[in-house]
Amino acid sequence: MTSATSRARSRSAGSPAGGTAKPAAPKPAPPAGTPIRVTGAQSLVRSLEAVGVEVVFGIPGGAILPAYDPLLDSTKLRHVLVRHEQGAGHAATGYAQATGKVGVCMATSGPGATNLVTPLADAHMDSVPVVAITGQQTRALIGTDAFQEADICGITLPITKHNFLVTDPAEIPRTIAEAFHLASTGRPGPVLVDIPKDVLQETTSFSWPPETRLPGYRPTLRPHGKQVREAARLMTRARRPVFYVGGGVIKAKASDALRELAELTGIPVVTTLMARGAFPDSHRQHLGMPGMHGSVAAVAAT
Repeated sequence: MTSATSRARSRSAGSPAGGTAKPAAPKPAPPAGTPIRVTGAQSLVRSLEAVGVEVVFGIPGGAILPAYDPLLDSTKLRHVLVRHEQGAGHAATGYAQATGKVGVCMATSGPGATNLVTPLADAHMDSVPVVAITGQQTRALIGTDAFQEADICGITLPITKHNFLVTDPAEIPRTIAEAFHLASTGRPGPVLVDIPKDVLQETTSFSWPPETRLPGYRPTLRPHGKQVREAARLMTRARRPVFYVGGGVIKAKASDALRELAELTGIPVVTTLMARGAFPDSHRQHLGMPGMHGSVAAVAAT
């Protein structure tokens, strides 16, 4: 009797009269765009999540290491550990070509960053959307020949569509948003984002979406009427016309239009290495691929 009474009293002590205890109401989530306090590294990972990244190819190193803690904690991003930064860059390029999404790779400063040069050049030549994120020495040491400090922005300037050196952690969301926009629009290509270690470690505010500032960048895929008419004139007046097809046909999803045009005009087609698949190999008008490894017919036609 005494035991039952004690249990009854203990149940009723923290409960409202005639009922069970109600759980505490959860705190409302802050509205979209409300700034929160994070480190630069957390801001980077949140920005990658916000633009829809699912996979990051990379290898950790001293200058980029602060980004790996929030990357490990992320439930939206999967990190693929490679054995060499060059592998990370090529994996990001292959991922972009296979999925149509922007490929992302990550490397540390100095030799880690310079190991990305070949895959960035490859992505630039083949117009593949890739965003490479590199760590950098702290801001005070940039330009002092410090340990593993290299001007990766200057090195990659000829082989990227654009590159950024982030000197303020508050600029990380805007920089990532702009990098992905640049990489994936117009003629796609690689973009490099270089972030000093102390920028990743510093506390800042994060909100999404950021305000982007690309006043001189207005990519368009709309055809120019005068150019279309000129192309039609050249096709009708050419004595031995050949469609020399590049990878842009695939990127523009224009394979069906190409086939329709070729069959309408009867003009034979050659496809470059990057355009393989844009026109059926079995089609009677397809002459094959030109170049050193191409077919005799395609080489003779071009």
